[in-house]
This record gives sequence, structure tokens and C-alpha cells, in this order.
Amino acid sequence: MIFIVVKYDVKPESVEAFPEAVRTFTEAVRAEPGNLWFEWSKSLDKDNEFVLIEAFTDEGAEPHVKSDHFAAGLEAMRPHLASTPKIISRKIDGEGWDEMGELKVD
Repeated sequence: MIFIVVKYDVKPESVEAFPEAVRTFTEAVRAEPGNLWFEWSKSLDKDNEFVLIEAFTDEGAEPHVKSDHFAAGLEAMRPHLASTPKIISRKIDGEGWDEMGELKVD
């Protein structure tokens, strides 16, 4: 699978509007056949930082970045960003989340 984490530094005046700005993009990506998950979070430490955790099948990543909604989603984000997003994108073994062995909950 292709595992991706992206950090977005959002302009202070756009923090409230950002989730709505990415809603259409998020819904379209989640509907892609190769998407495993596409989950947004807001940083607990930085008021203006949103974090996106996403994963695709090996075959699903390329169609994702070539889709019309990908380009439209990037353009929808652009006016809300204070800086260029930071990304980690890696091909890893696995097909989903595993349980954390160090913190079992019964």
C-alpha cells in the first residue's frame, strides 16, 4: 500500500473555513476504488495545522493524483495555505491498520 501523511499550515483566518474548503475533495477521494482511507485531523499543538493521513492500494495511487478532483482539490486548498504542505509518502507492506501490541485494551 501507499501510505501518505501531509501537514498543512493553514492561514489563521482560514482555520474555520478549511474543513468545508476540502469537503468535496475529501468525499471524491474516499469514493475512489483504490482509496483505503483519507482522514483529516487538527493538531493539538499548532492551532493552524491540519494533518491528513491517507492510504491507497498500490494500483490506486496513480489514478488518484491524475484525477480531475485531485487537481481541483489542490486549487481549493491553495488560497487557505500559509506555506507549502509537508509530505511523507511511502510504499509499505500491509493492507490496513494493525493493533498496537504495546497498548492492549481488554
